[in-house]
Amino acid sequence: MIKTDIFYTKALQWLTGLIAIPSFSREEEGTAGFLSELLQLEGVEWKRLQNNVYACNRFYDSNKPTLLLNSHHDTVRPNKGYTKDPFQPLIEEGKLYGLGSNDAGGSLVSLMAAFLYFYNRQDLPVNLWFAATAEEEISGQGGVELLLPVLGKIDSAIVGEPTQMQMAVAERGLLVVDCVAMGVAGHAARGEGINALYIAMDDIERLRKYKFDKESPLLGPNQITVTVIETANRQHNVVPSECRFVLDIRLHEQTSFEEMLTILSRQLKSRFTPRSLRMRSSSVSMEHPLVQTGIMLEKKYYGSPTTSDVALLPFPALKMGPGDSARSHTADEYIYLKELQDGVDGMILFLEMFMQQAVQKPDRKEV
Repeated sequence: MIKTDIFYTKALQWLTGLIAIPSFSREEEGTAGFLSELLQLEGVEWKRLQNNVYACNRFYDSNKPTLLLNSHHDTVRPNKGYTKDPFQPLIEEGKLYGLGSNDAGGSLVSLMAAFLYFYNRQDLPVNLWFAATAEEEISGQGGVELLLPVLGKIDSAIVGEPTQMQMAVAERGLLVVDCVAMGVAGHAARGEGINALYIAMDDIERLRKYKFDKESPLLGPNQITVTVIETANRQHNVVPSECRFVLDIRLHEQTSFEEMLTILSRQLKSRFTPRSLRMRSSSVSMEHPLVQTGIMLEKKYYGSPTTSDVALLPFPALKMGPGDSARSHTADEYIYLKELQDGVDGMILFLEMFMQQAVQKPDRKEV
């Protein structure tokens, strides 16, 4: 029987401390310092790279495979709907309120508790890296992407996000595309010019009607959504010569960015430019030991519609953590204390079973 009460108590203290420190993306200095102090108090040899705090197990062995335990400590800014102080941790009716409590503070402290549980073990069949990273909410380059080269070879990862402790085995990629329709200015009364707005509308209509030939069993169809449209015109009687619009494209794991850009080139008359090709869709094999461990623990698996740091990892990664994604970025954010308890217990049990499988099947190449 794994005794985890003390680790839950610590995790709750850590999470209330994190909530009290504002940690907006690119402004995570306070929580990075707080996490460093916590690891120091626990006797962990930690390091810091900008606002990323990381540590490996005490008896790290370069000959063993390595598992990364990662979650983020940055938050979005509180929206105007808050009725409670977002930086005042408050426990009411079995809930802990506060900005970042659910996304992704509960996951972060659960992974940290699990890391500490195994930190001093000499008999671990795998190495553990713990990384509390920055800039996840803005997909910034100063977070886990910056840290990966420092960590060396990683074989697989658990990325902490609110999934109700179920397994997100696939994740949509995000492609944001800026489009510009070009026309010719003219006087509206005389019907002169070529209306760029109409060109843009025709392009948008073609995208609305487009049917993709591939659909993911986990994530469903690809989604293209127009989220912004504008012209530079401020005069009612001038035919616009230019119209700009933005596409928010969510791709499943069976469609690459390159394939999507080819589709756009065939469907659009407008010029288009992708903002970034970093946030790719991802999936982890159902045969991977991480997924098999979850199946043995009777966890459900699903495809996640949201994008996380999993998109930036070049190795198999499972997204899992306490809390509910539906609460992320909402007013009066909270996590149930029972969810946090289950997160701590569940992460420790998951890693214990995962390592047992690694010992029983040492010839298995994937870890």
